[in-house]
Amino acid sequence: MPFTIVRQDLTKMEVDAIVNAASVTLERGGGVGGAIFRAAGSKELEAACRELAPIKVGEAVITPGFALPAKYVIHTSGPVYRDGHSGEEEKLRLSYLNSLKRAVENQCESIAFPLISSGVYGYPKKQAVQVAMSAIQDFLEDHDLDIYLAVYDRAAFAVSERLLGSVTDYLDATYVEEDLEKRRRGRNQRDVAEKLQELPVSYQSVMESGARLPLEDLVGNLDEAFSETLL
Repeated sequence: MPFTIVRQDLTKMEVDAIVNAASVTLERGGGVGGAIFRAAGSKELEAACRELAPIKVGEAVITPGFALPAKYVIHTSGPVYRDGHSGEEEKLRLSYLNSLKRAVENQCESIAFPLISSGVYGYPKKQAVQVAMSAIQDFLEDHDLDIYLAVYDRAAFAVSERLLGSVTDYLDATYVEEDLEKRRRGRNQRDVAEKLQELPVSYQSVMESGARLPLEDLVGNLDEAFSETLL
């Protein structure tokens, strides 16, 4: 089965499963993740996610797709990119492989991914594509599955080493066009995600107790701008 990059709206893809690049809290965010929640039905998907949260970086869990064309949503938390020497590649690879395992366990024949961790989490896009390709190609050696990497909309391109440069150039050009406000928000969201990933024990204890504390109480050392970004 092919591994294909498509420029298409992930929420409209008629595949068995789509992947939500989530935070460890599985809470509704912005961007593609927010679009997935809106298209699925926010109330239903948020309730399903609360039953599974929190997750570890690289872990993957599955929920129904509800109102989406896809039967399932697989939620995985990719790593925040720090310096490239803090286990980011291994964790990103796990995000893809564990998502694919959940798909196979649920008899999926097709799955569509976003480019995990390449947005506000700061993973360099060329490296993110390379990790995705490597993990997916390794998985396909032993499994039969249609796999898509949904970038934007329209034409699809078969992934190969020769195409990789063109795909990366396209992504670079797209992100350059972002305005300064989006960049500021992105930096804040990335910092919040990094703080949450650094606090797995305290957050785990809160979730297991059943408490629903305000986010600012969980990450009280964040400044006001960070908290406002999440609201």
